[in-house]
Amino acid sequence: MAHGGKLLVDCLVALGAKKAFGVPGESYLPVLDAMHDTGGVFDYVLCRQEGGAGFMAAAWGKLTGAPGICMVTRGPGATNASIGVHTAMQDSSPMILLVGQVGTDMKGREAFQELDYRAVFGTMAKWVVEIDRVERIPELIARAWTTAVSGRPGPVVVAVPEDVLSATTEVAPLPGPFRIAEPAPDAAAVEAALALLAGANRPLALIGGGAWTEDGKAAFQHFAEASNLPVLTAFRFQDRFDNHSPVYAGEAGVGMLPHARRLMSEADVILALNVRFGENTTGGYELLSVPIPKQRLIHVHVSGAEIGKIYQAEVGLVAGPNAFARALRPVQGQWADWTRAARGDFEKSFDLPDQPPPVDMRQVMAQLQHGLDEDAILTNGAGNFAIWPNKLFRFGPRQRLIAPQSGSMGYGLPAAIAAGLACPGRQVICFAGDGDFQMTSQELATAVQAGVRPVVLLLNNGIYGTIRAHQERRFPARVSGTTMVSPDFPALARAHGLHGERVESTEAFAPAFARALAAPKGALLDIAISPEALSPRVTLSAMRAAGLEAKRP
Repeated sequence: MAHGGKLLVDCLVALGAKKAFGVPGESYLPVLDAMHDTGGVFDYVLCRQEGGAGFMAAAWGKLTGAPGICMVTRGPGATNASIGVHTAMQDSSPMILLVGQVGTDMKGREAFQELDYRAVFGTMAKWVVEIDRVERIPELIARAWTTAVSGRPGPVVVAVPEDVLSATTEVAPLPGPFRIAEPAPDAAAVEAALALLAGANRPLALIGGGAWTEDGKAAFQHFAEASNLPVLTAFRFQDRFDNHSPVYAGEAGVGMLPHARRLMSEADVILALNVRFGENTTGGYELLSVPIPKQRLIHVHVSGAEIGKIYQAEVGLVAGPNAFARALRPVQGQWADWTRAARGDFEKSFDLPDQPPPVDMRQVMAQLQHGLDEDAILTNGAGNFAIWPNKLFRFGPRQRLIAPQSGSMGYGLPAAIAAGLACPGRQVICFAGDGDFQMTSQELATAVQAGVRPVVLLLNNGIYGTIRAHQERRFPARVSGTTMVSPDFPALARAHGLHGERVESTEAFAPAFARALAAPKGALLDIAISPEALSPRVTLSAMRAAGLEAKRP
C-alpha cells in the first residue's frame, strides 16, 4: 500500500522527471514526503516564490524538451505560478504544474485558498485536470505528460486534492516512459513545398518553436545552405539555426531590424517551419496580410491546430520539424543576389557606432562573442537591455538562448538556474535589467542552495527603459512612474554568497567578467549603463549610421 503522494512521485520518476521546482505547502505534504526518498533521481528544488518556480519549470521544458515540473500549493501558490504557465504556453514549452487542492469534502464552499483550476487556467494551458480518486493518478499523470510533450508542446495543470494525496492504494505506478513518434510529413506535400520554393524569385525560410533535435537542426541547415535559402528565426528562437551560416539573416522579433522586415515583406515564397505566427514575428500581423498573405506560404507545424489558425497556407503540412527537415532535398533557383544581400544586411547590423558611457555594451558584446564557450547558454527576461543578447550576439550551433516569448520580466535569473541544473558544467550567462532583475532577485538564494553558478550581467540604468521610451514618445516631458531607486546590487549578491561587483567603465568589464566566471558560487556584475545606450532613438541612429533605415523606432 502507498499513499497518493508516493504514487504520483513514482509515476513521475518512471516517466523521466529529474527535477521539481516549487515552494512547499501543506496541501501537498504527501508528495514532499515521497520525495524524501528520491534524492539524486528526482530532486526538489526549493524556490523562494512560486513565480520563480514557474519560470524555472518553463525554462527547463524549453531547454530539455521534457516537461518542467512545478509544485505549488493551492490558491495563492497557483496564481503566483501562473506567470510560468503563460510563458510556457507562448514559448511552446512542455510543463506540468502540480497544485495541491482543498479536500474533496470541502469543494464548492469557498474553502481556504480554494480555486476552480479549470476556470482559472482554462485559457492559459493545454489541458487542466483535477484528480478526484487516488486510483486515477497513473492514468491522468501519464496523460498530462503526453499532452505536455505531444503536438505543440505546452503547459498542463494538474490539481490533486489533499485527501486524494493522503489516501492509500494498491494501484501500481506507471511502468516507464512512453515514446511518442514525431509525425512524418506527407511525401506529396513535401514535393509541392519544394516545387513552390524552386519556382520562387525571393524565397525565405522562417523557423522557430520547440521540439528540435540536434540532428534536425543540422539537417535543416544542410538543406538551407545547399539551396542558398536565406533563413530568419522567429522571435527569441535565434538558437534554432547557426548564426554564423552564410544563409542566416537574423531574427524576426521585437525591434525587428529593417532588413528583416524587408525580407518578410518582399519575399514571394515563405517556408514557415514550426512557427506559430505570433504578433512580434509578424510585425503586428502587418508583414503578412491576414488571412491571405501576398507571399505564397508553406506552413509546416507539428500541430494541425496551428495550420490555418491565422494565415491560410498554399501548402499546409502537419509534421515535426526534425522529420520534415530530414525529408527535404536541396532546390536550386535564381536568388543568389537576394540571399547575399540578406546576409550582408545582417552583418551590417553589427556595425554600430560607439555607445554612450559609462559602459559601451557594443564592446562588451564583442568581448562576449569571442570569449564565451561554444556551448554557452544565454538567458534574459524583458526590457530594452534584451537588445544586446537578442540582436548583438551570433549564436553558434551549440549555444542556446532561453528567453520568454511572453515578454515576462524576471524570467532571466530563474531560467539561468534551470539551465545550470539541466546542463551542469556549461557557462550560463543571464542578462537582466535593474527593473527586470528585481522581479525575481530573491531566487539568488535558490541558485546558491541548488549549487548552480550563473553569471548575471545586470544592465543598470535606473529606469524601466522600455516603458520610459514609450512614455517619452506618447507623453513628452511628462515622465511618471518609470524612475527607480534600487538597492546596492553587488552587496545583495554578496549577501547571498555570490561574487558581486560594480562595473563603471568599458575597460573594467573584461577583468570583472573573468573574476565572475571564476567565482565558486556564481556572480553578479552591476553594469552602469547610460539610459540613452538602450534608447530606441539611439538604436535608430545606430542603424542609420550602419546604412540601414527603419520603418519605426
